Amino acid sequence: MVVFTVMIVNKAGSLLFDKDYADIPKLPANEKIMLASTFHGLSAIAGQLSPGMDNSGIQILEADTFKLNSFMPATGMNFIVVSDPGQTGLDQLLRKTYSLYADYVLKNPFYSLDMPIRCELFETNLKELVESVDRGHWRGSSS
Repeated sequence: MVVFTVMIVNKAGSLLFDKDYADIPKLPANEKIMLASTFHGLSAIAGQLSPGMDNSGIQILEADTFKLNSFMPATGMNFIVVSDPGQTGLDQLLRKTYSLYADYVLKNPFYSLDMPIRCELFETNLKELVESVDRGHWRGSSS
């Protein structure tokens, strides 16, 4: 099981962070930006069409070759993971990614909101988290 990519999209649909963690064909930056903003728009429409109380939009998109999981906290940010279709524990991975974002990005005095995320501590901790998921050592604990 493999996590392919982690992306963070702001509430306006701009791609703030993306990192590939597997040996997959690389998309040009403009295509990644276009894909992230398109997903954001489709997710927003799905959230408005949803008859239930949960209007967080698309949460899981499954295909033959990949699975996309999305987590949208109350802040409107969208945390997205693209993985192998058999990968499990992605909801916990997304919530832990949000926690890392809050701890290392938002508390960084040099970071400006809605700007691309360039924070070494965040990237290092996220890489360790993704590697633990890939190795199967992930238990979803909130430590």
